[in-house]
Amino acid sequence: MDNIIFIGMPAVGKSSVGIVVAKRLGYRFVDTDLLIQEQEGKLLKEIIAEVGNEGFLKIENQVNRDVKATRSVISPGGSVVYCEEAMEHFKEIGTVVYLKASFGNIRRRIRSLKKRGVVLKDGQTFRNLYEERTALFEKYADIIVDEDGFRMEETVENVFRALDDYRKREIEGEK
Repeated sequence: MDNIIFIGMPAVGKSSVGIVVAKRLGYRFVDTDLLIQEQEGKLLKEIIAEVGNEGFLKIENQVNRDVKATRSVISPGGSVVYCEEAMEHFKEIGTVVYLKASFGNIRRRIRSLKKRGVVLKDGQTFRNLYEERTALFEKYADIIVDEDGFRMEETVENVFRALDDYRKREIEGEK
């Protein structure tokens, strides 16, 4: 196993679960939202305010597409699924794991979309965003781990089980 890339909605736990998984594997942890902020010298919400959603997605695509990593757990922002080059790159360098949670759980966890720097189109509701992204997460995922009803430790165990099952299927497919 080379890299593991966690995708999913904001507040699903990509970073929290990712850090624990990285520690248990002895891997590096990469939060690409932090890489974007470092590159631009601004917070995500400031970047979006300055260059708009399309400008932000161009930056997000470039930063994620250019990630050079081995033996890493990578946690990109939720909008990375709009960045085709970045997602193709992630599919090439690792296993993409979609951490899935219900709309209700995500909504309870997010107090303010603007403060979080969430890319939302004019007139788009949070539910519309959730449904639009869910289809893209499922499209790109090698593995889907449903976290509804599980504590973080249980989600981490479910991730490891799913990764083991996926690896076994890959090996059997090679024979």
